Parts: sequence; C-alpha cells; structure tokens
Amino acid sequence: MKLSKNKAGLSMGVLLALVHLVWLVLVATGVAQFCLDWVFKMHSLSNPMTVLPLNRLNSLMLIVFTFIVGYILGWVFVLLHNLLHKK
Repeated sequence: MKLSKNKAGLSMGVLLALVHLVWLVLVATGVAQFCLDWVFKMHSLSNPMTVLPLNRLNSLMLIVFTFIVGYILGWVFVLLHNLLHKK
C-alpha cells in the first residue's frame, strides 16, 4: 500500500503546530513555568530556564516553523516507507 506524502506531511505538520499552540496557551495563561519546573523536578533536576512573556510575532513564527518541520518530517517518513515497501 502506497501512502500519500502530502497527507502525511500535512498531518505531521498540523500535529506539531497544535502541540506548540498548546505550549503558547500555557505561556499566555502563566502556567508554562509551573509545567517546566514540574518536568525538571520529575527528572531530579533544577530548572535553569525562565518563561518569558508571550510575544505574538515569535509565537506566530513558532507555529509556522513547527508546521513546516512537521510537514518535512511526515513527507520524508512516507517517502522512506514507500521506498521500503515497493513490490
């Protein structure tokens, strides 16, 4: 079965963009620092990072960039899948 590179790229792009959109919501609501502190604490580490105030332009760039990276990753994954499953 041959998979669609475009559909896989779009799916992965949307998934990564949504994950980062959730992160930006956490930043906007002030919950992100707590989440970072909690994750570092679970790993027995001190958190050296501080969450900055939300910047709309940086947020937009993050969403667009992660969508593009996700698209490329999904496209390459299906390319490799289709190459390895040739009949």
